[in-house]
Amino acid sequence: MRKLFIVLWLAACQREAPMPATTPPPTAQPAPAVVPKPTHIDLVTALAEVPVAPYVQTEMARAKADHRRLLVYVGATWCEPCRRFHDAAKAGQLDDTFGDLRLLEFDLDRDRDRLAADGYHSDLIPLLALPGPDGKGNGRGMQGSIKGDGAVMQMRPRLQELLAAP
Repeated sequence: MRKLFIVLWLAACQREAPMPATTPPPTAQPAPAVVPKPTHIDLVTALAEVPVAPYVQTEMARAKADHRRLLVYVGATWCEPCRRFHDAAKAGQLDDTFGDLRLLEFDLDRDRDRLAADGYHSDLIPLLALPGPDGKGNGRGMQGSIKGDGAVMQMRPRLQELLAAP
């Protein structure tokens, strides 16, 4: 009986045979998310008292992540073409052509000096400018418009030309 006990004890103490290695099933990769193209102009009021170029760079990165194009927009409350353009953008009247735009809006009266220091100077407003990679103005933009009901229509083809340029 003692021999039987030792045999059973030895059998019980043996290591278990390793299980055959199995390859885990491949994890299903989610399909890349399809991000819908923005369809409404995004108006962003620029912060006051911050350095323009780094702020514009931050907004450029944010716009890119949101699948938008960024323009620096400089206007003034007293400027009729500026008000007409702003109101048309806000009302969605430009969305058919410019729905993926983000306009970073500066006020000329409040921001004139800091804009000029970073290359956003113009003789006329509204100014719509493509920022350079460093966030500074590079002279690529359009400025001014006519007064009256035709202001936005006068700006539309010029804005299309600006955005189409390489």
